This record gives sequence, structure tokens and C-alpha cells, in this order.
Amino acid sequence: MPSDARSGGVPEVRLCGVDFADLPIGAVAQRLLARPAEAPFAYVVTPNADHLARLQRLPDMPGIYAGALLRLLDSRVVARAARLVGLPVPEVVPGSDLTALLVRQAIAPEEPVTILGMEPAAVAALAARTGLRRIAHHNPPMGFDQDPAAWDRAIRFVEEHPARFIFLAVGSPRQCRLAHAIAQRGRARGTGLCIGASLLFLAGTERRAPVPVQRAGLEWAWRLAQDPRRLARRYLVDSPRVFAMLRAEARARRVAP
Repeated sequence: MPSDARSGGVPEVRLCGVDFADLPIGAVAQRLLARPAEAPFAYVVTPNADHLARLQRLPDMPGIYAGALLRLLDSRVVARAARLVGLPVPEVVPGSDLTALLVRQAIAPEEPVTILGMEPAAVAALAARTGLRRIAHHNPPMGFDQDPAAWDRAIRFVEEHPARFIFLAVGSPRQCRLAHAIAQRGRARGTGLCIGASLLFLAGTERRAPVPVQRAGLEWAWRLAQDPRRLARRYLVDSPRVFAMLRAEARARRVAP
């Protein structure tokens, strides 16, 4: 059953060891918009099947997820599989949908936003398509998470460019680790969104699956077809491990006293 005892009034559903917010996308957006720009930095994570499958082999990730302001389930496939084995399921709030809602409907053109990641050309395309005029942008170098100086520069950029919304688009799990490190330092302000490729869809540099494909739970197949070399292992080898996790969780709940 959902619980909101530990989450500041946000109803939650525990799945795969993660306490997911059980809120529709509109309610999520309202909560984020209610946070002032000067609020201490907090971050939102949007785990999908691939991210959940990593939990068993990346020991730092459960703590990073636990430290998030909100954890949103970003997988219709996981939701449907969980229902099939009798597990409770939170609302599905895809990170790309949340990003699109905020950028298109809530962030005014003159409002400052901060972006970590993306090539400069993609940021320019994003500004042209959305009307955002005050974008602070830093694209860390490849492998920056293995370079202490580059890692620190990324953190300091967020601290030096406060905004109501900070979009962290440097890939998973780096963006979640970065958000956690920023929060731990305690100097930044605003809300960090770990959103992967979501801004690339808005910029038009990557094409998102058509809505019927999304609703059918086949967005993963669409993305795989667009970039099979990069995504084949993620979607065909790593992500399916989440199904074993769900079956094990369902068995454990059935035998629990």
C-alpha cells in the first residue's frame, strides 16, 4: 500500500527497493513549481528499467536515490510487469514528459535556467524552439566523472548559476551522482532534474517516439531502432534484469508474515 509517512506528505509506493512518489505529473509539477529559486538545492530522479537493474551492481545508487526530493517511475514497461506479478505500482511520470511540461508551460522565456550537458548547438536549438533566453550552459568533457578537477568545475558551475530549475543531462548514473554531490556540498540553490536526453527531444536534435508508441510501452524499441549500436546492450541485456527483480520481490511479499 502507498505510504507518505517519511516523505513530507508525498504518497509513495515501494518498488525494486525504491520509494517512488505516487503522484500524477500535474501534481509533481505543482510541487516543483512551489519551490522558490532560492531554496536549498534538491534533486529529482526518474529511474527507468535500466536504472533499476543497476541497483544490484552499483552500491552507491540506493543511497543517492534515497537522498532525492522525488523519485519518479519512468517506465511503463516496469509498471505493467509489476502489475502482472501482483505488485503495487506508483504513477508513471516519464522524465521527458515532465521536462516538456515545465519548459513549455511553466518556465517563462526570461527566467534563468541552468543546463549541464548537451552540445552548444543543441542548446542553441533548444533556445530557438522554446524561447528560453537566459540559459547558463556548461558541457563537461567526456569522462569528467573520473577527473576530480572537471567534476568540481561542474559542481561549481551549478553553485555559481543558481536557477529555479537546473537540468542535469550528462547521462546516468553520472547525473544522479552529480546531483547528490551538489546537494551534499550544500551551497547550490534550486531544483535539479536528472533528465537524460529529455532536452534533446525539445531541441529537435533527437526525435522522440510517437505518442501511441509511448503509450504502448514501446518507446524503448523506438530508441533502440534509432541507435542500435549504442543501445542494444542497455535494452536487450541490462534492462531485462529488472523482470527477475520484480518476480523476486513478488515472491518475497507473498511469503512475508
